[in-house]
Amino acid sequence: MGVHGLTTFVEGNRHFLYNVRFRGSRLVVDGSSLYFNLYLKHGLDRQHGGDYDAFASLVHEFFAALEVCGIEPYVVLDGGSDPSNKKFDTLQQRLQSRIKEAENMSQGRNGSVLPILTRQVFIEVLIREGVSLVQCLAEADWDIACLAHEWRCPVLSNDSDFFIFDLPGGYLPLNFFQWTNVNERLPHPYIPARCYTTDGLCHFYGGMNPELLPLCAVLTGNDYGAPSEAERLLSLIDRRTGSHKSPSSRIDVLLQWLSSFSSSAEALAEVRRLMRENGGRNKKHGLSSKLQAAMKEYHVPPQSPLNCWFADNMVPEEYRLTLPQCLSGAAVQGCLTPMVVDALVMRRVLLNAQVENSRQQSSHCCARAIRQAIYGILLLDGRQGGPVRSQQVRVQDSFTQRGGGGKTQSEFQFPQQSGYERFSDDQGAVAAAQQVSSAPVWVEEFDRLNLTLRRNQVKPQRLKLHLHVDTLSKVPETHRRQALFEVLRVDLSALAHLPDSMWLPVAVTSFWLQEAVPRPSDFHLQALVLGMAYGELVLIEQTGTVDYQIPIPKRRWFEERRLIGQLDEIRARSLRHRLDVAGAHSFSQWQSCLWSAKSLNQLLLLPEISISHLFNGSMVHGILHYLKNNGAVEHMLPDFSFALYSMLLHAVENCSLKPQPFSGEASRGRGGERGRRGRGGQRRGRGPRRRGNEEIRNRFAVLEIND
Repeated sequence: MGVHGLTTFVEGNRHFLYNVRFRGSRLVVDGSSLYFNLYLKHGLDRQHGGDYDAFASLVHEFFAALEVCGIEPYVVLDGGSDPSNKKFDTLQQRLQSRIKEAENMSQGRNGSVLPILTRQVFIEVLIREGVSLVQCLAEADWDIACLAHEWRCPVLSNDSDFFIFDLPGGYLPLNFFQWTNVNERLPHPYIPARCYTTDGLCHFYGGMNPELLPLCAVLTGNDYGAPSEAERLLSLIDRRTGSHKSPSSRIDVLLQWLSSFSSSAEALAEVRRLMRENGGRNKKHGLSSKLQAAMKEYHVPPQSPLNCWFADNMVPEEYRLTLPQCLSGAAVQGCLTPMVVDALVMRRVLLNAQVENSRQQSSHCCARAIRQAIYGILLLDGRQGGPVRSQQVRVQDSFTQRGGGGKTQSEFQFPQQSGYERFSDDQGAVAAAQQVSSAPVWVEEFDRLNLTLRRNQVKPQRLKLHLHVDTLSKVPETHRRQALFEVLRVDLSALAHLPDSMWLPVAVTSFWLQEAVPRPSDFHLQALVLGMAYGELVLIEQTGTVDYQIPIPKRRWFEERRLIGQLDEIRARSLRHRLDVAGAHSFSQWQSCLWSAKSLNQLLLLPEISISHLFNGSMVHGILHYLKNNGAVEHMLPDFSFALYSMLLHAVENCSLKPQPFSGEASRGRGGERGRRGRGGQRRGRGPRRRGNEEIRNRFAVLEIND
């Protein structure tokens, strides 16, 4: 979670950092810090829902720069929530802050809320580029430190916790890692950077013992659940040193105070004296004991539990103990969203904030049915959740083994709800499971209501095929795919003319049309589908492969390239317009549906789909603005683009198991005539109908569009 004020303190004292020419080394990368830093620091769009194609290109450029310099990256990502629950209050506070920040962004003000699919796109690029990757089960800081310590190589991050871990290879803060300024002078290209080591900090404070740094961290971090006692202790220290200043100055005071002790044991003895802890029955509940327990989280063992994955491709024991066998491999590779892990282990999910209309219901409500299916697969079986209880015991055991730190098994706090008790051993778990086997099963979802974070109880739903996580790997892939499209309410035969890679995006778009509130207009649908077509065009141009049954004369490809340029101009112009909040809300609902459907696709162990080219927020908003101001899709599309757009739109409109009554916003109200008539009185609305059915059949007979 970081140490409050420590980054500002270190960066404000540059003698703690020294210049390095970084090259030819292993590098353990804090993946969560990296994708956050890359997206925020390089001016990518956040207000319109994200420019994922530009972000994917940026991630590619970053790892290409490392390769030029002979740097071997090993990316470690955060996973689900910490089962100890000790940081859950902080997670809720952060989510509440992001909800309000997203509201500010919808009003045109600045903010740092990342688009919801950013993490998925980041993982997609890493897998495509062959970058070594592991996703932890919970917060990754400890695992990152262990791996870097064993390999004696640096850590790249922006997390202040790495100022505390004693890392032989040092810590490279992302703020000073100049990967865009590679010195390519042969034979040794390098990246200019600045490096921090605990030795340098301790030397500055008179040769302080590095084992005292964790005490500084826990006193300022307050993650051990005793903020009032810590404040009292800090006040006593302030009075002894005569300091009552800013957080950064407080860190300086703490370090000066700690430097007077030879060991952490001596410092904790002084804490007991200052706090007048006299031992006795309450000794283990005193502040010094809590601090000592919290400090163990910074203890780094000689061997990393992740080394077996990177060295031998063996799934670490922690994953095998915590997750069903069929999911452990997917989780460690980053092919299982933390939401799925949290739903299984914690029966609790925190839903990320998006830029949307806060006066409407949360965009995540649109995809609730998809998540209910996920919860049903994870939690419902013949005994309504019996296997999950033994799963709780396994996850407790695995997390208490990490570095000897954290809480003991008996101290773990799981959500208190019907059918979800704490257990001390397997025998107790079985007995309790028998007692509550008829209790209702539900998952707590934390989502916004207006601008307030609220908890909702969501009931899992069982599929017709009665799939359960313990037996998923034994179910044929065709049946698992059938289950996916059952949830999305789609007729798979209607997608036959599309490549497999587009089945899920088209099905999700059809589901979105059914579930979104307010109902998407024709303009919203056209803009979204044209954005997908643009992404497909760019892929075709880059790879030269066409997976569609559409003839594409090479002599006419320059027209398609011209369209790509026109859409890029529309994208640039959209950033100058005031945000269409209604459009942002509609597209946020679509993104929530895609995020949830991709999570279900992963849970069902189906092939991954590429999403980085599917949605470009600023472009889709630009197309929406163009359509609302007398534009028409068909007037801007050359032959192949129009055929591709027509095919995708036709599939969206016709794949649903329910008929699609469209809202017809394009023909309602003051803009009705404007929406129905274009140049020469031609009717405007949904694009493929503009040129007429007969013309489409004659020119692209292979599409077999029956409009």
